[in-house]
Amino acid sequence: MNRPTAEEIDRLLVGMPARHTKAEVSAEAGVSPALAERIWRALGFASLADDAVAFSDGDVDALRRVSRMLGNGLLDEPTVIRMARALGQTTARLAQWQAEIMIGAMLPPGERPSDDDLGRVLDTARLLLPDFEQVLIHVWRAQLAAAGTRLLSVADLDEENIPARVSIAVGFADLVSFTRRARELDERELAALVEGFEARASDVVAAHGGRLVKTLGDEVLFTAQTPADAAAIALDLVEPGDLRIGLAYGPVLPMMGDVFGTTVNLAARLTAIARPGTIVVDAELAEGLDGDTSFELRRIRRRPARGIGMVQPYALRRSSP
Repeated sequence: MNRPTAEEIDRLLVGMPARHTKAEVSAEAGVSPALAERIWRALGFASLADDAVAFSDGDVDALRRVSRMLGNGLLDEPTVIRMARALGQTTARLAQWQAEIMIGAMLPPGERPSDDDLGRVLDTARLLLPDFEQVLIHVWRAQLAAAGTRLLSVADLDEENIPARVSIAVGFADLVSFTRRARELDERELAALVEGFEARASDVVAAHGGRLVKTLGDEVLFTAQTPADAAAIALDLVEPGDLRIGLAYGPVLPMMGDVFGTTVNLAARLTAIARPGTIVVDAELAEGLDGDTSFELRRIRRRPARGIGMVQPYALRRSSP
């Protein structure tokens, strides 16, 4: 079997040959060349020479749909660019992650893959692609519905009915002694540690109806709609004793799939205060748990939090039987 070429991979995954230059694809789609260039860059693709035949009929169709949304007044150009950037960054990470999983599962570890090995990966991708595509669309729609439900349930609307700051619980979970452990592990062991941590965090957060906002190697950021949900997540996560967790409740600004604001910063500062295997929460989240017999809170010493001022932290534990 011959080594798969870039053209074969492109033909399999894109499904259409390149037929158009930049000028041709923008003209056929009814979009200005300048806007088309901005969209491709926002999607994460490199700028190409004017005479490069690099665009397919699928690209024309995608741009034509954008043109229709702009023509109907459903979206303006800045919104289109922001949506394109969200799509490009998210799908780039998804594609890279899935490719790494497939290659890691199918190729012999620690060995240089043969042409036959690479051909086998491509054949498997050919068989799985239709189902993966349908699952992707279904999960995206379900996640979009979940995101819309979360925003509608907690959003404070300003006078123009634009979602602004929302009050939610924010948590940081940090792997203890990650730097030391990273020095002691080889690359495969370190990758397994990080992936295992992220997988466990993802499962626990989802089980309690929270959202895993992002992962930072040795740290995860998650949100929950109520203090009780956040506390339940933290208590399940911390059980093995290899984490320290900070929780805060208050207004945040949702933006670009992330969350920003003093509440987020406070949760991060509380994580730094927490000892290994413990959970530290702020006064607002502690107040939200008042009267809930599932949890025990112990007031600990007030202390300064960098950039925030003096805070009153509480140690959170599960109630004794």
